[in-house]
Amino acid sequence: MKIYQKYIIAKYLKNFFIVFFALELFYVGIDLLTTYQKLPKSANLQILYIMFQSMYSVNYVLPLSVIFAMIITVVSMIKTNELVSMLSFGISKQLLIKPLFITSVFITVFYIFLNFTSFSYAREYSNNILKFGNISSSTKDLLLKNNENYVYFDKLNPVEKKATNIKIFKVRNRDLVSITEAKEGYYKGKNWILYNVEKITKPKVVNLDSKGLFIEKFSKIEALKDFRPKIIDNVYKGKFNLSIPDAIDALKFFNSQDLDTNRIKTIILSQIFLPLFAPLLCLIFFSRIPLISRYSNTILLSSYLAFISIFIWGILFLLSKLALNAVIYPELAIILPVVILGIISLYSYYTKQ
Repeated sequence: MKIYQKYIIAKYLKNFFIVFFALELFYVGIDLLTTYQKLPKSANLQILYIMFQSMYSVNYVLPLSVIFAMIITVVSMIKTNELVSMLSFGISKQLLIKPLFITSVFITVFYIFLNFTSFSYAREYSNNILKFGNISSSTKDLLLKNNENYVYFDKLNPVEKKATNIKIFKVRNRDLVSITEAKEGYYKGKNWILYNVEKITKPKVVNLDSKGLFIEKFSKIEALKDFRPKIIDNVYKGKFNLSIPDAIDALKFFNSQDLDTNRIKTIILSQIFLPLFAPLLCLIFFSRIPLISRYSNTILLSSYLAFISIFIWGILFLLSKLALNAVIYPELAIILPVVILGIISLYSYYTKQ
């Protein structure tokens, strides 16, 4: 890596972290002012709430921080004539944007990777602390369909992946085949492990000599493959805070049950494609910024670019919410705008130099 590239990356990362933490403190501070009286008295829970809210705010703060840091970096280098000096040494504008763009892409990819983890449930955990004084919450009296089974949970804890008083009604051709009851169960691997199980199988009655009900008892059995607790809980509550792996599993589950999948698709596309708008905007903005301060008002330019960034981010956020409510297709709301930005950024990169 060349010296000028290291210098640009170091300057960009410094500005990024300053902007990122400033916006994080602002978001969490405003939230605490509105929810302070609702917080539990436990200091541990208060710290956890702040931590989860900080994690949740990353969804809004990080994309803007990526763009704002680029604007600050470039404008500050314009004011000190550093960009002009680099150009005078034969470094092209395309070479100058590469370290900024690649760094912004790495930050964005890292954020997308976080959505593969429990990071996606930060908002739910913070809400649980406010409502229940605990990270996890239990859902009661659930009845859902899974393939040929109708599954009843008396109580489900999706965080602990535990359920109590489970009943599985197996139905085939509108005829009840069997009833499986378990005192408790845990989701491990890809299956539910049920304990203290009693299975009642209904026989086919042909005549009066046919056998009656067949009752079996087991200490432990496996059942309900790929029936994830998080999918169950979110389907029941009508919420769709899911990590990418859970969302993919939910998509498979919804497809198998012939349910509408637009919301699940929106979650997956929003978490994977939507953050990419930030590095694409960085490329577009840099290609159109004059590199000599005498040709522009840097303060006005910075304000203009910041306003455009917030405006575009707001439009994309609105489109994702419309897709989440099935107003428009998620492919049109999320993929199409990002593709358009990608085409504009490539055009700007190769022609506006």
